[in-house]
This record gives sequence, C-alpha cells and structure tokens, in this order.
Amino acid sequence: MYEVRFHGRGGQGAVMAAQALADAAFIEGNYAVAFPFFGAERRGAPVLAFARVDKGKIYEKTQVYEPDYVVVLDDKLPQLVDVTKGLKEGGMAIINTPLKPEEVELGKEVKTATVDATSVALEVLGTPITNSAILGAFAKATGVVSIESIEKGIMDIFGARLGEKLAEKNARAARVAYERTQVGTCKGTLKYPEEKKWLPTVQEFPTGGALGLEVKTDAGLVGLGSFVENKTGSWRTFMPVVDNSKCANCKLCWFYCPEGAIEMLMNMPENEGKNIKGIVIDYDYCKGCGICANECPTKAITMER
Repeated sequence: MYEVRFHGRGGQGAVMAAQALADAAFIEGNYAVAFPFFGAERRGAPVLAFARVDKGKIYEKTQVYEPDYVVVLDDKLPQLVDVTKGLKEGGMAIINTPLKPEEVELGKEVKTATVDATSVALEVLGTPITNSAILGAFAKATGVVSIESIEKGIMDIFGARLGEKLAEKNARAARVAYERTQVGTCKGTLKYPEEKKWLPTVQEFPTGGALGLEVKTDAGLVGLGSFVENKTGSWRTFMPVVDNSKCANCKLCWFYCPEGAIEMLMNMPENEGKNIKGIVIDYDYCKGCGICANECPTKAITMER
C-alpha cells in the first residue's frame, strides 16, 4: 500500500485531485480510496485530502498520518504548515512552486519534486486551480501511476463534474506539468513553532456559555476579534497594487472589501484636516479576491501575481 496526503486551500481542488488519483490507480488494476478532511469550509482556507492505493482491499478509514507522498497545491503552505510531518523514511514531497527542488525549504531534508503548477494552470486553464497540474507532477516524480492513467482519471472525475471540454483542458494541464517537473532534494532548514490546538477547555469559557468578547486561551484568542491571530494574506495568488495618484477617494474599494483590509488615508488620525487621497491595504489579511480592483472606477488598483 502507498498513502498520499494532499495539502491545499479551499477552491484549489485538492479533493478532486485525490479522487482522480484514486481513479487512475483503479484503472491500473489497484484498489483505491480517496476522502477529504475539511476545517473551515471557506474558499482559501487550508484543507486536507487523502488517498490510499493497494493491490488488495483497503479497510483503513483513518486520516493519513504517515504518508509515502505529500502533495502540496499551494506554494505558501510549506511556510505555515510542516507538510512533511509524519512523512515515511524515503518518502517524497511534490510541491507547486517556481523554485527548483534544492531551493525549497521544508521541515526536513527529503526527496522533492517541484513544478510551477500555478503558472501551468493559468496558461492552460486561465485560472489558478492547480489540482490537475499537480497530478501530472505526481506521475512524473513517483512513477507509481502513469501520466496516461492520470489523464483518464481526470477525464472520469473532472468530466463528470465540469464537462468533457474542461476535463480535456485539465488533462492537458497535467501533461504540461508532467513535462516541466523537476526532482531533487530540498533543504531541511525550516523550523516550525509548536502546533497549537484550537481546543480551549471548558474552564476557559466565560460563565453563561456565550462569548461576548474574545477570550484568551492556551490555543490563542477565541470569540469575537479572534481572526486577527490568523494572518490570511498568504492565501493570495494575485495581489492588489495601488496607484494613489489615480484615487478619487470614492471609498468603493473600502466599502466592498470583504476582509476589511482597506483603510482610507484621509481617515487616519495623522491625516486629519489634510486634503489627502488614497488607501492603504493590509496585506496580512488581503486574500487577493480582486473585488477592490473590479469596483475602482478610476482603475487606481490593478491585480498582479
């Protein structure tokens, strides 16, 4: 048996990738299962998916804690999460990144395959959804399943949900990524802080059961205002870039920003009484949704990789 753990973000298709891999393995005469683990079910939030493949029937239903392979769909996740945690001796990491394997830093030195799956997805699909491209990299790096079977698995799983034309594009993205994948060994230099469990004890909650304000626990803040601890800016694929000389102070970007990540310069205490135009974006929390650029009537905001 070999086990695969997928690390991605909501909307990148980690679950479909695991299912397509299982389908590809089944096509080659194996038993295979795939299943997800969801935390916050929100686009951009970290998600996990798992796949198991064996020549015999598979009865294990737990999460994959000691994978043979880890597949990372988002190049910023390894800076936040130890994706190699539990990786078996001799295991491999397959990562979406423009870096070469020897330039990648992880929590331990392991065999690593890299491909710029985001660029492949933008080139072939026109959207930064990296699940099909990373499957091509998986086939090239591991050799446990052929690229032809991966393409068939994509046609089966993606085709059933997205239609044949989009499935064909995704199969092509897998093939392009297959050709561009590099294999080497990463650096094992990253040090991760001790993992915090988001499980405050009942004694840490205020009497009455309702949280009026944030509560400090060993896990961090819980309740209203606790989002400030989770700097979600790493979710971005594109970022808004501002030319304040074009800003009309219309406040549309400020009004429509779903994260409250925009502040008007004119509203800052140090600028009180000044005739000043422009905005400041808090990139710690901006997720790069592009709504501000879409709403800006003067095109003072543009989206860039």
